[in-house]
Amino acid sequence: MKVVLFCGGLGTRIRDYAENIPKPMIPVGQQPILWHIMQYYSQYGHRDFVLCLGYKATVIKEYFLNFNPSAYNDCIITDFGKKVEILGDRPPDWRITLVDTGIWRNIGERLMAVKHLVQDEEYFLANYSDGLTDAPLPDMIERLRASGKAGSFVAVRPPFNFHLAEFDGGGAVRRLRSSQESEIWINGGYFVFSRRIFDFIRDGEELVLEPFNRMIEKGELLAYKYEGFWRAMDTLRDKQVLEDMVEKGKTPWRMQDTDGKATS
Repeated sequence: MKVVLFCGGLGTRIRDYAENIPKPMIPVGQQPILWHIMQYYSQYGHRDFVLCLGYKATVIKEYFLNFNPSAYNDCIITDFGKKVEILGDRPPDWRITLVDTGIWRNIGERLMAVKHLVQDEEYFLANYSDGLTDAPLPDMIERLRASGKAGSFVAVRPPFNFHLAEFDGGGAVRRLRSSQESEIWINGGYFVFSRRIFDFIRDGEELVLEPFNRMIEKGELLAYKYEGFWRAMDTLRDKQVLEDMVEKGKTPWRMQDTDGKATS
C-alpha cells in the first residue's frame, strides 16, 4: 500500500530549526523524524512512499540521494573503506517517489498534485510527517475497509493538559475542569484513504476543511479513537520530549522483538 507523506510545509511553529531545514528533516536522535515515520509504516510492510516536497525540497532529496547507512549503524570497514559490512539490521528496502509540489500549497493541493500516483490504489495511507505514534496500523486499515467509508484518521487526546472554563450568561465562571476529563479529541495526522477521497476535494482546498466536511455530510469519514502513544513535534519542547525518549531507548512507534529491542 502506498504512503503519501506531506513534507512541504514551512514549520513556522518550530522555526529555530525549520529556518534551515524542512520540518520533517528535524532530527530525533540520529535520524530525522521523517525517517522514524517511514520506519513505522515499513515495519507493517508499507514501503512504497510518495513524498510531497516544498520548502527546501533539495534538503530531503539530498538526504535520500546521499544516504549512507554505515554512518548510522555499527559496521566493519576493510580495504581502507572500500568494503563496508553493516552489522545488525539491514537498511530498509524503500521505494521513494520525490515530487516537488511547491512551497505555498496546502495539504489538499499537495495530495491533488500526486493524485496520478495513487489513483489506481484501492486504499492508500497519508501522513503530515511531523508526529509519531504506536497506533495499530493494520487495525486502522481493516476498520476502514469494513466500514466502506472513503477515509479515516486517528483521533487522539491532546498530549498536554489545560483547564476548560464554563460560564453563565453573565460571564461568571460556573466550572473549571481538566481537559483530560473532557471528550476532546484531535486529528492525529495519520490517515487511511480510499481512492474515493478525490471525489470530495476541489482545487485549492485544504484537506481537513471543505473535503472532510463534505465527507461528514455524506457519512464517509471515520475516526479511529486511540489513547495510546502519540506525539506531534510542533515546538522545541516536543522535540526535546522525543529526543529524551530516543536517548532512553523508548521508541514505542517501533515494534519490539522478544529481546525488547526495536526492530526495523
